[in-house]
Amino acid sequence: MSNHFTLKPDALNQSRRGDSSEDFRITPPNVMLDDTSAFMKKECLLFYYPDCEGLAKRIAAVSGGNVELAEISWKRFADGFPNLYVRDAIRIRNRHVAFLASFRDPEVIFEQMSIIYQLPRLFVGSFTLVLPYFPTGTAERVEAEGDVATAFTLARIISNIPLARGGPASVVIFDIHALQERFYFGDQVLPLFESGIPLLRARLRQLEDSANVTIAYPDEGAWKRFHYQFGDYPEVICTKVRDGDKRIVRLKEGDPKGRHVVIVDDLVQSGGTLIECQKLLATQGASHVSAYVTHGVFPNESWKRFMPEGDGGAMQGFRYFWITDSCPNTVVHVTNRDPFEVLSLAEPIAAALQV
Repeated sequence: MSNHFTLKPDALNQSRRGDSSEDFRITPPNVMLDDTSAFMKKECLLFYYPDCEGLAKRIAAVSGGNVELAEISWKRFADGFPNLYVRDAIRIRNRHVAFLASFRDPEVIFEQMSIIYQLPRLFVGSFTLVLPYFPTGTAERVEAEGDVATAFTLARIISNIPLARGGPASVVIFDIHALQERFYFGDQVLPLFESGIPLLRARLRQLEDSANVTIAYPDEGAWKRFHYQFGDYPEVICTKVRDGDKRIVRLKEGDPKGRHVVIVDDLVQSGGTLIECQKLLATQGASHVSAYVTHGVFPNESWKRFMPEGDGGAMQGFRYFWITDSCPNTVVHVTNRDPFEVLSLAEPIAAALQV
């Protein structure tokens, strides 16, 4: 049985917020596909990088006929440089055009930026870049003179997308690592920052023990980032403390005992912090521990470190590990592998293309 889920995002509407005085400052998604009036919907031609073909097809499938896939020929010359061709370039004139990108590796960015810079110049009506994972987000600040904040560099590159006939390009990004990075983009593009959290909320409501779920944050940064989206759930906050040369995860506040605790963060790389959190929560009496990250980066196949709980419960491993399909190469590796489940971004991307 497939471990892929295409869910309708769980909007934080008033019926699920409880008291209207509660402070829900962040209430993604910005747009819901079902809430878009028929007369406002527009047809979109969606080009995509080959890595993203699966996600592109899912977007088209859930769009209600409003998204049509378009093709690019991705070849290389003998010297290794890209040999690119946009098929049916005449047909896309005055159309709403989008490109689904995957910046998984520095070496694939140049060929995709060549397409991204070219499409608006083909007399399209409007242009949207969908970049689910902004890869340099963790290099967003300078701590010592000489550090290079490559998040700012990539934002500047994207900010120079040419104008389309209808005006600046829209840029759709999910759960960018640091919220202040939205200010790295120039005025020539219109960033739309979305979140995968509504998909997680929808999946949590499907669980048999949904009433027993507690949300955990691996550090204060994750709490600051996401806690406004979980105001209707009990919370546990972990913290990292230094013990000599080691950084140890400890419980800062909250009680995980007897609860199905779901650790929430924006991305995972080596996974060391999440595993330490899982062990800590298990020793504190959690009945099950699961995790969610929007971006399962997992360099060097680090996804292999995450084991299902089996008969050992929370002490043995994770009940579920939810990721989205923002990193398509990871999806290939974890498909039908416990404890992973893939929550597809197809619905929120299809909705974002209507903005």
